[in-house]
Amino acid sequence: MIGCAYGAEQIVKETISEQGWRLAFSRPGFVTAKHDESVPPPEGTFVRTSSLSIGQARSESFDELVNKLIEAIDAKYPADFRFDQIHVWPKDRAPIGRFDFEPGIDEVSNAVGEAIYDRLAASRLRTDAVNRVAQPDESVLDVVLVEPSHWFFGTHQARSWPSRWPGGVQPIDLAEPPVSRAYFKAAESIVWSGFDMHRGDLAAEIGAAPGGACGRLLELGLRVIGIDPAEMDERIESHPNFRYIQARADDLPRREYRGVKWILVDSTAKPEQTLSTVGKIVTSRYSDVRGLLITLKLGDYKAAKKIDQWMETVESWNPSSVRVRQLARNRCEVCFAVEM
Repeated sequence: MIGCAYGAEQIVKETISEQGWRLAFSRPGFVTAKHDESVPPPEGTFVRTSSLSIGQARSESFDELVNKLIEAIDAKYPADFRFDQIHVWPKDRAPIGRFDFEPGIDEVSNAVGEAIYDRLAASRLRTDAVNRVAQPDESVLDVVLVEPSHWFFGTHQARSWPSRWPGGVQPIDLAEPPVSRAYFKAAESIVWSGFDMHRGDLAAEIGAAPGGACGRLLELGLRVIGIDPAEMDERIESHPNFRYIQARADDLPRREYRGVKWILVDSTAKPEQTLSTVGKIVTSRYSDVRGLLITLKLGDYKAAKKIDQWMETVESWNPSSVRVRQLARNRCEVCFAVEM
């Protein structure tokens, strides 16, 4: 069973069918499939999270749903087996950004998760609470609320960062709202990339306004250059470690990027134009860039076929590694993590 962005189901189906999976059940934001062999859960650019299913249940009664979950566990695992973690999460109910929708644990799944935990804690769980971030190699019991009255159950082994987060969505609890939702994309992409950023490093963001991503970089102790013709939020612009260049990135002399180790790009420009601009920067003799996090807008999931072309362009910069993922916080777009 696979969680994905609302609207990404078709590209997920196409991807996993190439891996030998056959479609079984699908709803916006959620896909299940079968395989003839014993293989790990599927992976792919648009696969947010995946688990091996052990069953499903439909009922208007919470007790009946939990009893079905317990029956599925008992049929699959010995009586003394305990899961390290339990993640209870909803599929996306709308495209990200529509009606201000953001993915992740909502009030219903939180309440359901706590109630499930109370029933299973003594006999089947090691964790002290539902929806903890899993540690590497921990076993996770997944309960997906396709609807409050329709649950799917599955299990997975935590490995990558997204597989450690409930539903593949990084949990972030802020005291006050960030400058913009770009904060969440930056936070997720930095952790997912594994880039070794340090306090005092110099970073630049292309397409910085109003400053959400810059805010996350500043929180991490980096010195930040924000590049954008539009206005920055005063809270970011006034930060002592922030330098604002009100211009288009293409118009800047390449020496302006001297000393920059990390570049984040989240521009409204077309992907080809974005990659052309970034390519000139990283291949310049002034470049000290070690890593880039580049958001490229698809506009429509049919444009996913262009990702291979974009990959070829990025590979022409001679990076040491390139990974592509639709982050949980991405709209109809993807993030390239490029290590130079």
